[in-house]
Amino acid sequence: MPMTAKYATTCGLCASPVQPGEEIAKSGQRWAHAACAADPPAKAAREDMPAVDGALEVWTDGACSGNPGPGGWAWATRDGRQAAGGEAPTTNQRMEIRAALEAVRALDGPLVVVSDSTYVVNCFRDGWWKGWLSRGWVTSAKKPVVSRDLWEPLIELVNSRGNVSFRWVKGHSGDEMNDLVDRLAVEQSKSVSTA
Repeated sequence: MPMTAKYATTCGLCASPVQPGEEIAKSGQRWAHAACAADPPAKAAREDMPAVDGALEVWTDGACSGNPGPGGWAWATRDGRQAAGGEAPTTNQRMEIRAALEAVRALDGPLVVVSDSTYVVNCFRDGWWKGWLSRGWVTSAKKPVVSRDLWEPLIELVNSRGNVSFRWVKGHSGDEMNDLVDRLAVEQSKSVSTA
Protein backbone atom coordinates (compact mmCIF):
# COMPACT_ATOMS: atom_id res chain seq x y z
CA MET A 1 0.00 0.00 0.00
CA PRO A 2 1.59 3.31 -1.09
CA MET A 3 2.36 6.02 1.46
CA THR A 4 3.90 9.48 1.20
CA ALA A 5 7.56 9.92 2.18
CA LYS A 6 8.06 12.30 5.08
CA TYR A 7 11.84 12.47 4.73
CA ALA A 8 14.41 12.38 1.95
CA THR A 9 15.94 8.93 1.57
CA THR A 10 17.17 6.52 -1.08
CA CYS A 11 14.97 4.03 -2.91
CA GLY A 12 15.75 0.51 -1.71
CA LEU A 13 15.32 -0.86 -5.24
CA CYS A 14 16.64 1.64 -7.78
CA ALA A 15 18.96 3.49 -5.33
CA SER A 16 17.95 6.92 -6.60
CA PRO A 17 16.76 9.68 -4.26
CA VAL A 18 13.28 9.69 -2.74
CA GLN A 19 12.06 13.18 -1.90
CA PRO A 20 9.50 14.11 0.77
CA GLY A 21 6.01 13.99 -0.71
CA GLU A 22 6.80 11.19 -3.18
CA GLU A 23 4.74 8.00 -3.05
CA ILE A 24 6.62 5.10 -1.46
CA ALA A 25 5.79 1.49 -0.67
CA LYS A 26 7.38 -1.32 1.29
CA SER A 27 9.27 -3.85 -0.83
CA GLY A 28 10.39 -6.68 1.41
CA GLN A 29 12.24 -4.96 4.24
CA ARG A 30 12.99 -1.78 2.27
CA TRP A 31 11.12 1.38 1.34
CA ALA A 32 11.07 2.18 -2.36
CA HIS A 33 9.39 4.44 -4.89
CA ALA A 34 5.83 3.15 -5.27
CA ALA A 35 6.50 2.59 -8.99
CA CYS A 36 9.66 0.59 -8.24
CA ALA A 37 7.84 -1.56 -5.69
CA ALA A 38 5.06 -2.25 -8.21
CA ASP A 39 7.52 -3.07 -11.00
CA PRO A 40 10.99 -3.70 -9.53
CA PRO A 41 13.83 -2.56 -11.78
CA ALA A 42 16.25 -5.13 -13.11
CA LYS A 43 19.24 -5.56 -10.83
CA ALA A 44 21.69 -3.72 -13.05
CA ALA A 45 24.93 -2.69 -11.40
CA ARG A 46 25.27 1.07 -11.05
CA GLU A 47 28.26 2.44 -12.87
CA ASP A 48 31.25 3.34 -10.76
CA MET A 49 32.72 6.81 -11.01
CA PRO A 50 35.68 6.97 -13.37
CA ALA A 51 38.96 6.66 -11.47
CA VAL A 52 42.49 7.72 -12.33
CA ASP A 53 44.62 4.73 -13.42
CA GLY A 54 46.68 3.49 -10.49
CA ALA A 55 44.55 5.32 -7.91
CA LEU A 56 45.00 4.17 -4.32
CA GLU A 57 41.92 2.49 -2.88
CA VAL A 58 40.94 3.52 0.64
CA TRP A 59 38.08 1.89 2.53
CA THR A 60 36.07 4.07 4.92
CA ASP A 61 33.34 3.40 7.44
CA GLY A 62 31.44 5.00 10.28
CA ALA A 63 29.62 3.50 13.24
CA CYS A 64 27.34 4.81 15.93
CA SER A 65 25.92 3.23 19.09
CA GLY A 66 22.48 4.79 19.11
CA ASN A 67 21.59 7.51 16.65
CA PRO A 68 22.63 9.94 18.06
CA GLY A 69 25.15 8.38 20.36
CA PRO A 70 28.86 7.68 20.66
CA GLY A 71 30.37 7.14 17.23
CA GLY A 72 33.53 6.13 15.44
CA TRP A 73 35.06 6.51 12.00
CA ALA A 74 37.92 4.69 10.28
CA TRP A 75 39.82 4.42 7.01
CA ALA A 76 42.38 1.89 5.81
CA THR A 77 44.39 0.96 2.72
CA ARG A 78 45.65 -2.46 1.64
CA ASP A 79 49.25 -1.36 2.27
CA GLY A 80 48.55 -1.03 6.00
CA ARG A 81 47.93 2.69 6.40
CA GLN A 82 44.93 3.43 8.60
CA ALA A 83 43.41 5.90 11.03
CA ALA A 84 40.38 5.99 13.28
CA GLY A 85 38.70 8.31 15.74
CA GLY A 86 35.46 8.92 17.53
CA GLU A 87 33.17 11.50 19.01
CA ALA A 88 29.99 11.79 21.03
CA PRO A 89 27.24 12.55 20.57
CA THR A 90 27.05 12.02 16.84
CA THR A 91 25.17 10.08 14.16
CA ASN A 92 26.08 7.22 11.85
CA GLN A 93 25.83 9.46 8.77
CA ARG A 94 28.20 12.02 10.30
CA MET A 95 30.72 9.27 11.00
CA GLU A 96 30.46 7.96 7.41
CA ILE A 97 31.17 11.46 6.04
CA ARG A 98 33.95 12.05 8.61
CA ALA A 99 35.69 8.81 7.61
CA ALA A 100 35.77 9.88 3.95
CA LEU A 101 36.92 13.40 4.87
CA GLU A 102 39.76 12.13 7.08
CA ALA A 103 40.94 9.70 4.37
CA VAL A 104 40.97 12.35 1.65
CA ARG A 105 42.79 14.77 3.98
CA ALA A 106 45.43 12.19 4.93
CA LEU A 107 46.24 10.54 1.60
CA ASP A 108 47.87 12.31 -1.34
CA GLY A 109 47.55 11.36 -4.98
CA PRO A 110 44.68 9.79 -6.87
CA LEU A 111 42.17 8.02 -4.61
CA VAL A 112 39.18 5.74 -4.86
CA VAL A 113 37.16 6.05 -1.65
CA VAL A 114 35.35 2.74 -1.11
CA SER A 115 32.36 3.11 1.22
CA ASP A 116 29.28 1.14 2.20
CA SER A 117 27.42 4.44 2.64
CA THR A 118 25.18 5.18 -0.34
CA TYR A 119 24.76 8.66 1.16
CA VAL A 120 28.48 9.40 0.78
CA VAL A 121 28.95 7.63 -2.57
CA ASN A 122 25.80 9.01 -4.21
CA CYS A 123 26.64 12.57 -3.14
CA PHE A 124 29.58 12.41 -5.54
CA ARG A 125 28.55 9.74 -8.08
CA ASP A 126 25.15 11.35 -8.63
CA GLY A 127 26.31 14.94 -8.08
CA TRP A 128 23.98 15.80 -5.18
CA TRP A 129 26.55 18.34 -3.99
CA LYS A 130 26.01 20.44 -7.13
CA GLY A 131 22.37 21.04 -6.22
CA TRP A 132 23.27 21.80 -2.61
CA LEU A 133 25.75 24.46 -3.73
CA SER A 134 23.42 25.99 -6.33
CA ARG A 135 20.65 26.25 -3.72
CA GLY A 136 22.90 27.69 -1.01
CA TRP A 137 23.32 24.48 1.03
CA VAL A 138 19.64 23.61 0.88
CA THR A 139 18.31 20.22 -0.23
CA SER A 140 15.80 19.75 -3.03
CA ALA A 141 13.24 19.40 -0.21
CA LYS A 142 14.15 22.98 0.82
CA LYS A 143 15.78 21.90 4.09
CA PRO A 144 19.29 22.78 5.24
CA VAL A 145 21.89 20.14 4.28
CA VAL A 146 22.57 18.07 7.39
CA SER A 147 26.24 17.86 8.43
CA ARG A 148 27.25 20.79 6.24
CA ASP A 149 30.27 21.31 8.55
CA LEU A 150 31.64 17.98 7.26
CA TRP A 151 30.24 18.01 3.72
CA GLU A 152 31.61 21.45 2.87
CA PRO A 153 35.31 20.68 3.48
CA LEU A 154 34.97 17.22 1.87
CA ILE A 155 33.35 18.60 -1.28
CA GLU A 156 35.88 21.45 -1.51
CA LEU A 157 38.80 19.05 -1.10
CA VAL A 158 37.49 16.51 -3.62
CA ASN A 159 36.82 19.27 -6.17
CA SER A 160 40.15 21.02 -5.67
CA ARG A 161 42.08 17.77 -6.07
CA GLY A 162 40.18 16.47 -9.09
CA ASN A 163 41.59 12.96 -8.64
CA VAL A 164 39.23 11.44 -6.07
CA SER A 165 36.38 9.11 -6.99
CA PHE A 166 33.95 7.08 -4.90
CA ARG A 167 32.81 3.46 -5.14
CA TRP A 168 30.11 1.67 -3.17
CA VAL A 169 30.65 -1.70 -1.51
CA LYS A 170 27.93 -3.69 0.22
CA GLY A 171 28.51 -3.68 3.97
CA HIS A 172 28.95 -6.94 5.90
CA SER A 173 29.34 -8.86 2.64
CA GLY A 174 32.75 -10.43 3.25
CA ASP A 175 34.88 -7.63 1.77
CA GLU A 176 37.91 -7.92 4.08
CA MET A 177 38.81 -4.23 3.95
CA ASN A 178 35.24 -3.12 4.57
CA ASP A 179 35.08 -5.53 7.51
CA LEU A 180 38.35 -4.09 8.86
CA VAL A 181 37.21 -0.46 8.81
CA ASP A 182 33.86 -1.51 10.28
CA ARG A 183 35.67 -3.16 13.23
CA LEU A 184 37.91 -0.12 13.72
CA ALA A 185 34.97 2.30 13.66
CA VAL A 186 32.94 0.15 16.09
CA GLU A 187 35.94 -0.05 18.46
CA GLN A 188 36.20 3.73 18.40
CA SER A 189 32.49 4.15 19.15
CA LYS A 190 32.87 1.81 22.13
CA SER A 191 35.92 3.66 23.44
CA VAL A 192 34.01 6.96 23.27
CA SER A 193 31.06 5.48 25.16
CA THR A 194 33.27 4.22 28.00
CA ALA A 195 35.39 7.38 28.24
